[in-house]
Amino acid sequence: MVRGRISRLSVRDVRFPTSLGGHGSDAMHTDPDYSAAYVVIETDAEDGIKGCGITFTLGKGTEVDWSRKGRGAPGDSGRPKRGVGLVGQAGGKACLEVTCGHEKQMLAQGYPAYTTSCAWLGYSDDTLKQLCAQALKDGWTRFKVKVGADLQDDMRRCQIIRDMIGPEKTLMMDANQRWDVPEAVEWMSKLAKFKPLWIEEPTSPDDILGHATISKALVPLGIGIATGEQCHNRVIFKQLLQAKALQFLQIDSCRLGSVNENLSVLLMAKKFEIPVCPHAGGVGLCELVQHLIIFDYISVSASLENRVCEYVDHLHEHFKYPVMIQRASYMPPKDPGYSTEMKEESVKKHQYPDGEVWKKLLPAQEN
Repeated sequence: MVRGRISRLSVRDVRFPTSLGGHGSDAMHTDPDYSAAYVVIETDAEDGIKGCGITFTLGKGTEVDWSRKGRGAPGDSGRPKRGVGLVGQAGGKACLEVTCGHEKQMLAQGYPAYTTSCAWLGYSDDTLKQLCAQALKDGWTRFKVKVGADLQDDMRRCQIIRDMIGPEKTLMMDANQRWDVPEAVEWMSKLAKFKPLWIEEPTSPDDILGHATISKALVPLGIGIATGEQCHNRVIFKQLLQAKALQFLQIDSCRLGSVNENLSVLLMAKKFEIPVCPHAGGVGLCELVQHLIIFDYISVSASLENRVCEYVDHLHEHFKYPVMIQRASYMPPKDPGYSTEMKEESVKKHQYPDGEVWKKLLPAQEN
């Protein structure tokens, strides 16, 4: 039985001025405005069911997404280093019936997370210390710091964080593709003193053999390679796994072709016994990826060993069904759907360039 037909499709350019506070800044993207191409598919169904989709960008990339989608172009959107693929909320809405131990464990304890929110590269030392102290107070035990722009600055900032969190808590590092292969090995050999669990995206995400070379050099130092947020299909992941080029696999809920492509990568990771530690943050990525990690645990990996999901404490207030974090863990969502729907008020306010926020900011930036 046909429930309803598509009656209208709207595409909105939604941008948040995160650059004003240095949020999201890293060695590759110094002043990003976290943004999204937000798509709503309406139907003529009696219950008004609709589909909501997000492609995360860094601002100007939203325009590239629109132009490619208009031409029917598949695959990578060509935008500045962030997600691809339309993810939907429409379809059957069923609640999970809790029947097995893994599901009950998720409801009781959640899925372990780490925070990136306290150590963006554009933050001052005072801001870094303040946010790190608050994260410790909130119960976080795993922290990621952005590196890659200046070695001496990285040494100083990593020392600050390690001193604050102590030797027993987990530290990760993320270079956001900034280095070539020899540079990555040399740089991380110096940062090894801070005992990072991994270095994320040490070089170009397409350089499978380069990652394998870095991995071979750094694993003896106790440093794993984490990558995948920029990998746009299962074939790249297959090659990374076959080449033993990573120790932590990072799917992205938008970069891959939505749910199906992500599931194929989860299955490959299970076959190669590599833990999946998804990339999140951005605009809605935490909301989206929570469904994938819980599925991975319940239906694929059945393990939390060496598994952790990124969390960034920005922009969740703009979503109708925001992610829930308790005790530094993702708690299973209680609402049906894929958690993609944004609040209409937030969309209108941040729509580019005519929303209230940008009407005020753009003239000021021009002056």
